[in-house]
Amino acid sequence: MVFNRKRFIQISNYLKNVALILLVGFITVKCDVLNELTREPVHKSEPSKRPAPGRSPAKMPSSKEIGLRKDIVAYAQKYKGAKYCSGGKSAKTGFDCSGFTSYVLDYFDIDISASSQAQARQGVPRSLDNVLPGDLIFFRRPEEERIFHVALVVSNDKKSLKVIHSTSRGVVIDDILNSKYWEPKIESARDVVSTSL
Repeated sequence: MVFNRKRFIQISNYLKNVALILLVGFITVKCDVLNELTREPVHKSEPSKRPAPGRSPAKMPSSKEIGLRKDIVAYAQKYKGAKYCSGGKSAKTGFDCSGFTSYVLDYFDIDISASSQAQARQGVPRSLDNVLPGDLIFFRRPEEERIFHVALVVSNDKKSLKVIHSTSRGVVIDDILNSKYWEPKIESARDVVSTSL
């Protein structure tokens, strides 16, 4: 077999072009996903329609649990403005959504997965009307079956539901009930705090 330099250069250039096309395709898909996550919430002028209440009503939390929930939210808010990083699980590298929630809760020895889909099966279900600070809210796009995002509840006064979460805008606080982007994607809520006490 004789080495054909010209043929080798042609094949190398062809492979470079294929790799470039695949890279551009990957970046385009990734940018579309990030773009969807970064849209600023548009506030509705009328109250939003809430999903039907879930399975478990909230029982009155103990003073210890109330204190823990306040501490969790205060700790999470320290990271407001931290950068987004796909697959990120620390303040140093940045966070993705589930990396952020697991990082915050791990600080309080609440052991949850670093995957939003796995987190959606941990703890106990909580109705949206009864979520408390520190509970987790999960999101699903209507056309998809899988959970794609998780956020940590900051406050719930029945008219607004504020969460802190890592989006491609970084760690931010949003009122998801008054967001045209987030409100239709609310899928479920879980309490992972009271089960850890």
